[in-house]
Amino acid sequence: MTAIDLNCDLGEAFGAWRMGEDEALLGVVSSASVACGFHAGDPSTMRRTCASAAERGVAIGAHVGYRDLAGFGRRPMRVPAAELADEITYQIAALDGFARLAGSRVSYVKPHGALYNTVAVDPEQAGALVEAVRRYDEDLAVVGLAGSAGLRIAAEQGLTAVAEAFADRAYTRRGTLVPRWEAGAVLHDPDTIVERCVTMVREKRVTAVDGTEIEFSAQTVCVHGDTPGAVEIARKVRAGLEQAALELRAFTEAG
Repeated sequence: MTAIDLNCDLGEAFGAWRMGEDEALLGVVSSASVACGFHAGDPSTMRRTCASAAERGVAIGAHVGYRDLAGFGRRPMRVPAAELADEITYQIAALDGFARLAGSRVSYVKPHGALYNTVAVDPEQAGALVEAVRRYDEDLAVVGLAGSAGLRIAAEQGLTAVAEAFADRAYTRRGTLVPRWEAGAVLHDPDTIVERCVTMVREKRVTAVDGTEIEFSAQTVCVHGDTPGAVEIARKVRAGLEQAALELRAFTEAG
């Protein structure tokens, strides 16, 4: 049976600002990419999310981003490489502390938002991400856009590079994500999303917005926790993948 990981971006509440249904989603996914306080999240949210993930046997990943709480980490920024590497190290270490308190650990690093899109194409920013991961723990996997330059650089530097596909995001013909400010960038119909996910995993392809067929192989599929109807979408995606004879399992698990 082919295995696939289902991950979700979680822990994105901040103080009195609530976001997402983390508890419900942790009952569905196999990996949790937890915000580390720079684009979203706060210490108490990080602790609670790690504790819940550990209790459910869900793998924990550090969802690192630019220092941009006001923009939810989705605004492009140009941070000097050395400074960015330090900021990413800081975020990984902070979340790993709470993960270890819960009896688990951070097992992968996944950039968020604007940082995710930038490291997919920018060797300097990707190099900063890789440097931060390598100096903290070379056993950590790096999750990124399937076919991206960032994953290639991570692999060249000896890190485990994990290709990701998006359940609810539209793709351009170049294999990048359609910017969120463009119409149709985020998909909302659960049935369409499920059919698309099965095709991405089983047939290793996705149809871009212009009809181009893009081929790639992904080890993890992401559903966004802040998308309206995220819990329903995640449950239907999991059920659809399982009905397609796919085993849901964290990519960090051996075997």
